[in-house]
Amino acid sequence: MAKGRKRARGERAGLSRARVLDAALALADRDGLAALSMRRLGAELGVEAMTLYHYVPNKDALLDGLVERVFEQAAPLTADGGRWRAALEEYAASLRQTLLRHPGVLPLAMSRPALPPQTLDAVEHGLRMLRDAGFPLGRALDVLNSLTVFAVGHTAVEAATARADEQGAPGSAAYLAQLDTGRFPLLAEAGRGGHGTDDAARFRHAIRALLAGFDAAPR
Repeated sequence: MAKGRKRARGERAGLSRARVLDAALALADRDGLAALSMRRLGAELGVEAMTLYHYVPNKDALLDGLVERVFEQAAPLTADGGRWRAALEEYAASLRQTLLRHPGVLPLAMSRPALPPQTLDAVEHGLRMLRDAGFPLGRALDVLNSLTVFAVGHTAVEAATARADEQGAPGSAAYLAQLDTGRFPLLAEAGRGGHGTDDAARFRHAIRALLAGFDAAPR
């Protein structure tokens, strides 16, 4: 730092945009998204709430940043065109795992597009990979959008189902196991045997089927 230059409060606290977003993510993970406020986040970081506005200009920017941070943790789309299916499968699996680690961000991921330059860089790499594999630009963008929307939506339902399973709510395996076997023999059998309850296996199968369909569809 140049001699005589006075540091801002954020610099004195050792803050950066990444540190602010990571602290917000940790707070949302621990206490829920409803607990996240600029005042609460400032307290977590040991600064006044006003200090945070140097890094995120408002609450909406903070929420957008959380989605951005989560998507940044997914596997990069940098493979060559010959490995596009493997790369997209890895990306989808990584996105699912990241969202499951941060379930508080799931509602945001479904409603707030993360389109900062860093995220757009990832999309650009994915489009280049698919173009190299022979996909027209429009179809390549369809593939990326469809895969991401499916991954986010499946993970959101998966997280909700996990809560239902814990409570024995309708739709849970425990609930299905108690159904009338005369009227619902297959559903009851699925509940008792735990059939179709492996979320990771179901997700993997669906992603592979989706990618196979993209590969076989006319381009």
